[in-house]
Amino acid sequence: MMMPTYHNVHNAFKLNGFHFDRESLLRVAYSFIKEGQDFEKPIGDFLLDWFDDKPYIDLQSSGTTGAPKTIRTSKQAIVESAIATGDFFGLRPGNKVLHCLPVKYIAGKLMFVRAFILGLDIDFVAPSANPFQGDIADRKYDFVAMVPLQAKNSLKVLNSNVKKVIIGGSMISKALQKDLLKIATEVYETYGMTETITHIAAREIHEKAFTVLPEITISHDYRNCLVIHAPRISDDLIVTNDIVELVGKNQFKFIGRYDNIINSGGIKLIPEQIENKLSGKIPSRFFVTGKSDEKLGEKLILLVEGDKRPIDESVFEALDKYEKPKEVIFVPKFKQTENGKILRKETANSL
Repeated sequence: MMMPTYHNVHNAFKLNGFHFDRESLLRVAYSFIKEGQDFEKPIGDFLLDWFDDKPYIDLQSSGTTGAPKTIRTSKQAIVESAIATGDFFGLRPGNKVLHCLPVKYIAGKLMFVRAFILGLDIDFVAPSANPFQGDIADRKYDFVAMVPLQAKNSLKVLNSNVKKVIIGGSMISKALQKDLLKIATEVYETYGMTETITHIAAREIHEKAFTVLPEITISHDYRNCLVIHAPRISDDLIVTNDIVELVGKNQFKFIGRYDNIINSGGIKLIPEQIENKLSGKIPSRFFVTGKSDEKLGEKLILLVEGDKRPIDESVFEALDKYEKPKEVIFVPKFKQTENGKILRKETANSL
């Protein structure tokens, strides 16, 4: 069987209930750009870029861990990524799929590529915090991709109407994980970035370790940060800043970001571990970070989104001695990316 190329559109592909081939998709693209709603125009631009003569496409990173940047990527590598996802999650031609992510970023683009490469029947709706509204509220889906906030707001519908959901973009909190474990839907948290052409690993919600997709191998460097070898996606090793614990040859546990580490009086603190212990105990968004301190070099502080209010000391009982914040600061509104990821450094620097 020949490998599909980026020129192909599967004959089972449907968009919002209608069959489209390459030529009719190009007409849809022009229509989206000229007459479409705001959320439709980026997919029009993407489709024109995808079906032009160039073998590459430029992707925009979200800017969560640094300045947003443009990454030039082989279209065929994106096709390979779509096929790997299809194999990993058992997607088949004709499967009903919901697309509710912003198309500006890689996850939203990949949902379309998966659809026309694998022959999926995809409904495309405006990205929102609660996507199951209007005409699609009662529809059944085989596969949906979401960010954590969307999943949190859709638990009831997921339980009754969706067979399989993948959640990415930011970490799933302990409180949300607890809720997701109660529903009948197969739920996966994904791991990836723009450089890896969206996810390269996933974990079922009841498991602790991520499992890498087919034909991907992993190791770690001297910092214990994940190193990814994905020959079909990138000719080079992809060295991340994510501290991991390797579990066998094809699994890893995410520990935290190397560039988030706080060195407080010689003690190295990993924010993600502390935040995991506090998850569900503070009823609004929060994160911990370091603040310059003459005595400690950096002191650990807790930033909480919203108006100032008392926080009971019992909240911190789960923390070790050095993990307890030296200061709690309330921030009216966290700075974030368009798809809802908290920008830690920008928020802290704005204080």
